[in-house]
Amino acid sequence: MNNFILIFFFLFLGLLLQRVKQFPTHIYKVLNKVVIYFCLPAITLYHIPKIRWSNELLFPIASGWITFILAFVFFHFLGKRLGWSNKLIGCLILTAGLSNSSFLGYPIIEALFGKKGLETAILVDQPGTFVVVSTLGVFVAAFYSKGSPDSLSILKKILFFPPFLTFVFSCLMNVFKFDFDENIQFGLLKIGSLVTPLALLSVGLQLTFDRKSQHWKFLRLGLFYRLILAPFTILVLYVFVLKQHSEAIKITLMEMAMAPMITGAILASTYGLKPKLSSMMIGFGIPISFVTLAVWYLIVQFI
Repeated sequence: MNNFILIFFFLFLGLLLQRVKQFPTHIYKVLNKVVIYFCLPAITLYHIPKIRWSNELLFPIASGWITFILAFVFFHFLGKRLGWSNKLIGCLILTAGLSNSSFLGYPIIEALFGKKGLETAILVDQPGTFVVVSTLGVFVAAFYSKGSPDSLSILKKILFFPPFLTFVFSCLMNVFKFDFDENIQFGLLKIGSLVTPLALLSVGLQLTFDRKSQHWKFLRLGLFYRLILAPFTILVLYVFVLKQHSEAIKITLMEMAMAPMITGAILASTYGLKPKLSSMMIGFGIPISFVTLAVWYLIVQFI
């Protein structure tokens, strides 16, 4: 319950601070960097070495790839059939195809499943959605904006991105059964605990609501995919087809039901793929997701 209070407190604090003229709202960029360069690596270094690997871990990792590829097929062919512009198609793929598995996912999963649940959440995020947005996401953005993706640049971004580096390092620690001293672990845990307040404050500072936008029907379609169709696909595939019923599957499904990924929206905006729509996907997707997540949480109790 305390974690849920923190989620709403820092989210609404960010919204309130937007209205304070003297407050530098662009500070969210600094908060994002702190989360990405310090908090997320700390969480990874603490949890990954403790994970006992098995074939079941492939399910959380694959979920982000499955839902993004499905989003590409869904929006590409629907868009071509209905005569949408390439920029609109690309925007919907990037915003609806990627879940907010870290900034929102980590605190919500911790609130629902405890710190143990973060181990699965990290697997969904790090080798899953994070690598997807850094590779397929960049290619999609470049393709639909009529640019040409620079393979070397993409590779450099992946290899030198701090969370990815720490993920690889943590995997090596796991393989060689090495873990840090208890004092270092305590420090990592404290730094990692800042993800919830900093990330949600950042999200609150970025939320915008454009009532005059012409993108309402596309917003509804994008959020339908992100909040309903994507987790439903994972539910059917993992539970009913592959007969998986572990807690890791429940967490994976919840992660796939999260609001759109902020990084995906930023990528779409950077490449000129309907920036206003991408902003609306974040602005409306986050608060609406709290309602749909409650429904999905009730559903996973029966898995």
